[in-house]
Amino acid sequence: MATIKRFEDLEIWQEARRLSKEVISISKTTELNRDFKLKDQIKGSSGSVMDNIAEGFERNGNGEFKQFLAIEKGSAGETRSQLYRVFDNEYINEMQFNILIAEYEKLSVKIHNFIVYLNKKDFKGTKFISS
Repeated sequence: MATIKRFEDLEIWQEARRLSKEVISISKTTELNRDFKLKDQIKGSSGSVMDNIAEGFERNGNGEFKQFLAIEKGSAGETRSQLYRVFDNEYINEMQFNILIAEYEKLSVKIHNFIVYLNKKDFKGTKFISS
């Protein structure tokens, strides 16, 4: 794996951002825009996925990064659950629902695989390097 210098370079962050933008679009262009509580919840959880990647990465320690990745994986699951509510309330159609569920499931797998990768590395993070 190439050395990543910024969280923006991480594929999982890029994917989380793309999915968050899709959720935001749905919240603006469907009747979800009138369901303020659900709209705020799903926008928050989808944004939390990308935000936790960024925060964990910026802490410069693999232990903390893995902890934030686990939180992020939980937020991806929370977003999937909220997508069921969005679908059940008929704010999106079945095709949109199935695509988003599958994409969030793929993202969860990528997050898991990245955690497994980090668990195999001895490097603890730049904050532990003596100057």
